[in-house]
Amino acid sequence: MKDQEQPTTRPPEDEARDSHLYATVMVLFVSMLLIANVAATKLIALGPTWTPGGLHILPLVFDGGAVTFPLTYILGDCLAEVYGWKRARKAIILGFVVSALATAVFFLVGIAPADPSWGNQDAWMSVLGVVPRIVLGSLIGYLVGQLLNAKVLVALKNRAKPGSLWFRLLGSTVVGEAADTILFCTIAWAFAVDFPTLVNYIIVGYVYKVGLEAILLPITLRVIPWLKRREAQRNM
Repeated sequence: MKDQEQPTTRPPEDEARDSHLYATVMVLFVSMLLIANVAATKLIALGPTWTPGGLHILPLVFDGGAVTFPLTYILGDCLAEVYGWKRARKAIILGFVVSALATAVFFLVGIAPADPSWGNQDAWMSVLGVVPRIVLGSLIGYLVGQLLNAKVLVALKNRAKPGSLWFRLLGSTVVGEAADTILFCTIAWAFAVDFPTLVNYIIVGYVYKVGLEAILLPITLRVIPWLKRREAQRNM
């Protein structure tokens, strides 16, 4: 499948003004990230227990953030491919700042005195009173992974041949998701779960995220050229 490689050139007077399409993609990007960060507080196990030779193969272990977090990489690919490194970096840093702010708000609300009649303080703390290691792992993994994803995508684009968009998208995801998954899982759960479970968690999470992007690649390959055409028309 051939992709459209035309650049989305912008007149100098438009450089400081972002299009509504860029703003929409950025809002979706940050929203998917926030949803994933809250969902990631729950570990999920699917399948019967199977540990041949002590190797923890089943059940498959992953966190709730796996539902939406891979979508941030697809949206990040759109930002980097259509709008370039600087504007993708802007969205990535904004997502980092908003995530850190949400964490701080959840922490402050959690330690605030609860009304005695409410009775849900323990439930709140167990979900939104996030463990500092999970927050730290999430923020570091996200920042490193997304920046690598965008950087690799732009670097591959500079050496691109016609029809190579699918390779750039998958190649950048393979690198970015590897860094993100390893950093998050290790920082958040090392020594909190046994080593076989940690390895299971890393492998399952990584394969799932890369696999989901591969499955959704036909959609991404249509969305990116569409965004390029719309931005090119806007800048004519």
